[in-house]
Amino acid sequence: MGKIYLLTGAAGFLGSHICDTLLGRGDKVRALVLRGDKSLKYVPSQVEIVEGDLCDVQSLEQFFTVPEGTEAVVIHCASMVTTNPEYSEKLMNINVGGTKNMIEMCLKHSVKKMVYVSSTGAIPELPKGQKIKEVNEFDADSDKVVGWYSKTKAMATQEVLNAVKERGLDACVVHPSGILGPKDFAVGETTRVIIQIMKGEMSAGMGGSFNLCDVRDLAEGCVAAADKGKKGECYILGNEEVTLKQLCKMMKRCAPESKPPKFFLPLWLAYKIARSMEKKAKKTGKKPLMTTFSVYNLARNNSFDYSKAKKELGYKTRPYEDTLKDEVVWLKEHNLV
Repeated sequence: MGKIYLLTGAAGFLGSHICDTLLGRGDKVRALVLRGDKSLKYVPSQVEIVEGDLCDVQSLEQFFTVPEGTEAVVIHCASMVTTNPEYSEKLMNINVGGTKNMIEMCLKHSVKKMVYVSSTGAIPELPKGQKIKEVNEFDADSDKVVGWYSKTKAMATQEVLNAVKERGLDACVVHPSGILGPKDFAVGETTRVIIQIMKGEMSAGMGGSFNLCDVRDLAEGCVAAADKGKKGECYILGNEEVTLKQLCKMMKRCAPESKPPKFFLPLWLAYKIARSMEKKAKKTGKKPLMTTFSVYNLARNNSFDYSKAKKELGYKTRPYEDTLKDEVVWLKEHNLV
């Protein structure tokens, strides 16, 4: 029996690396892309492309129709990612509605397995000093799930788990933390920070921490979940916590020409400045350089226990400096620094 991997989000940062991982082992991959998506050029040529829209269930029919005798495995990686914590109907439609449509089609077409790519943000935050572990129930109304991106990921994760319990769907969930590494053609938030450090455009740093994983390790983790993930189980794909100051020191070692900030604001002062910037932005209509939500993301507990993924999926992470070296090479090759 043949096998095909049906992948959403293939034109994105993580999705393109999942493509690379699957193709690297000789698997057949079909990708769902939006009509007119300019990122399509980043999808490897060996991938079969099908146009469709997560929010239009009828448009998914061709994506899910596979030859008789072919086993389909779905990796649902697509979502709308935003650093804006406010409610958005589009965010709900794509992240929650789109996932519901994927579930319906998986059940209709009797797919072998589904892997849902959620986020560590969907898991309720614990007080600092405690490692955040997997949970098996998700409450988007909890004040420990902050920002509407995280809330929609919590809702979508619960929809997947409900379909496992109530409708027999064979699915598991992965929760990546932050993403770092080469081939971020869309230049996401973390890549922008690396570019700012390289160019000396960050006048001041902040206290607080990140939890960042090499995108290639996350891709391996997602594929391992498709291979070995247990039905109804969730897996954190995380790394060790790192401060911005530590990241800057590593950057200096990886790229001696980089120009990290000379001083770092304490978090209480960063909050104060961010609040002031937000007030000013409301009057001018311009986007603030710093927001209270961006400060919260550094101030929050970013320590995750990813031992379950290591044990059950064989998930592993490479050292931060190895990732940064590869990212710097890629940024230079593409004239981004």
